[in-house]
Amino acid sequence: MIRRQDAAVKELAEILKLLSEPNRLRILLNLGLACRPVTDIIEATGLTQTNVSFHLRALREAGLVRAEKRGPFVFYCLPDPELLNVLARLGDWVPARSAPEGAGVASKASRSKPQAAPPRRGSTRRVRIAASPAR
Repeated sequence: MIRRQDAAVKELAEILKLLSEPNRLRILLNLGLACRPVTDIIEATGLTQTNVSFHLRALREAGLVRAEKRGPFVFYCLPDPELLNVLARLGDWVPARSAPEGAGVASKASRSKPQAAPPRRGSTRRVRIAASPAR
């Protein structure tokens, strides 16, 4: 069980490391739920063709995007739309967690749900983030 959990943690760390590059996040967020050709991704992100191709290759090798050949063009798609939900949740979480305590700025989700206590040191409790519906 521990080895399986270690493997899952290692895999998640690799994905998060890959997503720590802002241009890769821009590409994923600009893809949305549609398959788009490289030229559309270049236009939407403002990145060069070389830069977009470099990042798309890394994302494709990690299984975060899928390439589809359509005639002379290659379209890129998200293989799992749940990734967009996860990124949206992280995007909502970041400003909420950095807001000063008591500043009156709380997300809708944090006002409607009680906050769980942080795990105790040495605790093995697993935390699972459920995705919200796409916006």
